[in-house]
Amino acid sequence: MIGVVVLDVWWDRPKIFSFMSSCLQRSMVKAFTSTNHGSGAHFLPGLSKLIPNFYFKDLPSFLGQCKALQSGCIIRLFHATYNPALGMTEQAPGLKIPKKVKRIRRVNRTEAPVEAPYVPSKLKLTSKPSPNKTIDIFEGMTVVELAKKTGVSIRYLQEIIINVGEKADSEFVPLSIDTAELVAMEVGVNVKRLHSDEGAVLQPRPAVVTVMGHVDHGKTSLLDVLRKTSVAAKEAGGITQHLGAFVVEMTSGASITFLDTPGHAAFSAMRARGAAVTDIVVLVVAADDGVMPQTLEAMSHAQSAKVPIVVAINKCDKPSADPERIRIQLGSEGLHLEDLGGDVQVVEVSAKTKHGLDKLEEALLLQAELMDLKARIDGPSQAYVVEARLDRGRGPLATAIVKSGTLLCGQYIVVGSEWGRIRSIRDMLGRETTSGRPAMPVEIEGLKGLPMAGDDVVVVASEERARMLSSGRKKKLEKDRLLKASEGRIEIDDTSDETSTSSRVELPIVVKADVQGTVQAVTDALKSLNSSQVFVNVLHVGVGSISQSDVDLAQACGACIVGFSIRSPPSSITLAATQANIKIFLHRVIYHLLEEIGNYIVEKAPGMVDTQVAGEGEVLSIFELKGRSKSKGPDVKIAGCRILDGHFSRSSRWKVLRSGEVVFEGSCVSLKREKKDVDIIEGKGSECGIVLDCDDYKVGDIVQCLEEVKRKPKFESSANGAVRIVC
Repeated sequence: MIGVVVLDVWWDRPKIFSFMSSCLQRSMVKAFTSTNHGSGAHFLPGLSKLIPNFYFKDLPSFLGQCKALQSGCIIRLFHATYNPALGMTEQAPGLKIPKKVKRIRRVNRTEAPVEAPYVPSKLKLTSKPSPNKTIDIFEGMTVVELAKKTGVSIRYLQEIIINVGEKADSEFVPLSIDTAELVAMEVGVNVKRLHSDEGAVLQPRPAVVTVMGHVDHGKTSLLDVLRKTSVAAKEAGGITQHLGAFVVEMTSGASITFLDTPGHAAFSAMRARGAAVTDIVVLVVAADDGVMPQTLEAMSHAQSAKVPIVVAINKCDKPSADPERIRIQLGSEGLHLEDLGGDVQVVEVSAKTKHGLDKLEEALLLQAELMDLKARIDGPSQAYVVEARLDRGRGPLATAIVKSGTLLCGQYIVVGSEWGRIRSIRDMLGRETTSGRPAMPVEIEGLKGLPMAGDDVVVVASEERARMLSSGRKKKLEKDRLLKASEGRIEIDDTSDETSTSSRVELPIVVKADVQGTVQAVTDALKSLNSSQVFVNVLHVGVGSISQSDVDLAQACGACIVGFSIRSPPSSITLAATQANIKIFLHRVIYHLLEEIGNYIVEKAPGMVDTQVAGEGEVLSIFELKGRSKSKGPDVKIAGCRILDGHFSRSSRWKVLRSGEVVFEGSCVSLKREKKDVDIIEGKGSECGIVLDCDDYKVGDIVQCLEEVKRKPKFESSANGAVRIVC
């Protein structure tokens, strides 16, 4: 039997060895130390007679048993790890070999540990919200309500609220509308602000009236008579190309805010913005022209915005005027007029003779009285941007109409993705004022950047909150732009004819205009000129005159510059553009600009290669040449033909048709007239001889001469101003 002692690695082995040496006969003990087998491990092998097996699990038990051991016994002191290299032929019975544990060296720190704040693990979204999802937010909504609308867990929203800088002790604590928007943008959904006037004192306000209709139907002329000005004469080309806002004091003493919208097809977005902010729409229709495409478009904008319509039939003083025809056309388009049993008022007016203006004023005031228009005067203001421009001395300026509340100088505002502090407020006559009240158009100065037309003006409490809202909106816009750009990279396979060898070329353009709304209108109009041959790529848009940076960008990208309703650039910039071979298009009338750009696109287009029949003839007889020498080649067949239409060319491709079916298509070997080789034969009724790579001629066959023609696209413009490229 073998006596075995199992010691733990942390026991004091030198003391154990000393104790064993004193208990056992030294002559019978042989000890050695192995550095490969742990630190200070001792083994005591012996060759005496065997004694019964002893198995010790701990040191006290071993010490108690060592006193009873006789001399000559065998004692083996095992380390926790069995190692055959040390002469160990056996392993302790039942011994479990532990895994090697990596020792960590302890370092005595002399400095105090650095205190770091506890950062909890970031929660993950339980469900990914849709980027096209829009939720309604309002002042005082709770975290629970926000979680239901966004579809995100309450804990995740509370973490975002804490990062924003607000407290989130309970999910039932009301949130401000700004905090709710920041949280919603962080989640990745769009928001729509709902403002409640509950508990506020509502007072009557003037009506906001938008004048809409087809181009050159007399909208601006009608407003000039009402406000006793001459705006139409100042507009380039005699047509309105901007969205104007002004207040008119009526003869009855009441005031009405008017919005004048352009009637050209390119300014559809402006008409949509006018219908969105207005209370009443005046639909102007010329009595001598009738209902036109922009008339129907303006009517659809008003109906989609659920705004009441008052029809003004203008130019009733002309001999060709027919108001009854206008009524019938509008009724057939679904507009329920009062004359036909509906609720839409119709007034016959004339801007030239001032006929019917009192009836138009009465109809507008009656409609406003029926609507009982009221708004909140006190508290923070909400406004709507109708136009924005860049002034050289005053910076970014935004023309807005106040919806509710009072807009004051010194307030921090967020307009779209831009923010700023109101430096001054001016009315539409350019006079400075201290505040802007409901239904009042004002010009705001003090923004850090140029907002987009159609943005909402939001008043916030502090500069920090304004910066946070602006930064969050910019990130959201950039994310949406990148998503839209990535979706636009998906190429659509060309389904055109395989015989077409045309390739689509790119026309990069840099657009500069006087105001933000015009920039959008010109950009949309230029993009409508895309065709299967030319792709209009608007690289950059901006407000203001053409600068050196625009020329550098156009030179780097090989683009042309389009300037609309802006001043001519300095001579230095014009010279730099000329040296860089950059085209600059400057116009003040929209249809002149589109016409020139359309013709330029036609020049840039590569054209489509098309095959057409250049000439057609009939085979009258067949001649065979036999017995020719080897030097002149084998026997040939000559088709004697008469030209029925067009001309014949030797270098063209040829077809032979029999009973309407093609029996041959190839090249011409020889074309002769009166025994002379010719290249072209013209004239109907001319006779000739043709040798083709075909011997299967028959009398009565039709021979066609085919030529490849490169066709350029065409620029077309309609009477309503709409333009397109026809390929």
